[in-house]
Amino acid sequence: MLTYAHILISVLLIAGILLQQRGGGLSSTFGGGMMEYSTKRGAEKGIFYATIVLAVLFLSISVARLLL
Repeated sequence: MLTYAHILISVLLIAGILLQQRGGGLSSTFGGGMMEYSTKRGAEKGIFYATIVLAVLFLSISVARLLL
C-alpha cells in the first residue's frame, strides 16, 4: 500500500514542480533577466503550497518505508 502511495505522490510532486513558474533561470546570466519583486497569487500560490505538502508527504512515506 505504501508503495502505491509513494508512486502517486512522486508523480504529483513532479507535476507540481513542473507547473511552477520559473524565475530568471539562465536568461539572467546572459543579461536577459531583470530583478523584480513579485508575490505568488491565486493558482500559483496554491501550487506552491501543494508542492510543499507533497514533498513532506513524500519524505514521510520514504521514512515510513525505511522503518517498516
